[in-house]
Order: sequence, then C-alpha cells, then structure tokens
Amino acid sequence: MSNATLTVEGMSCGHCVSAVEKAVSGVGASAKVDLAAKTVAVEYDESKVSLGDIEAAIEDQGYDVVK
Repeated sequence: MSNATLTVEGMSCGHCVSAVEKAVSGVGASAKVDLAAKTVAVEYDESKVSLGDIEAAIEDQGYDVVK
C-alpha cells in the first residue's frame, strides 16, 4: 500500500469531508480529511489506482488539489 498527503483547497465543512472521502473511496482508495490543515491523507494500492486518479476524483467534486 502507498500513502500520500494531498493539499486540497475549497473544503470547509462536514459535507466537503464526506464528498472527498466518498470520491476517493469510489476509485478504490481510502482517505482521511483534515479540514483545519486542508489536507487529505490517502492510502491506495498502486497496482489498482494511481495518485492521478485519486486527484482527479477529488477535483471532480469541485475541489482543487494543490501541486
């Protein structure tokens, strides 16, 4: 399993947390959102999903992954 911490702009409430966690789960990874730090800690299997796929899933929900 691989781990990464993404900085994500635009999250501000519990709904945002749910939306991001659900989007990441939908591509086969797990996420833990820290609203105060504006970060998303993700755990994923590189043989099944790429970090780019995870970032795209988050951005599809209307949030910006800062690179």
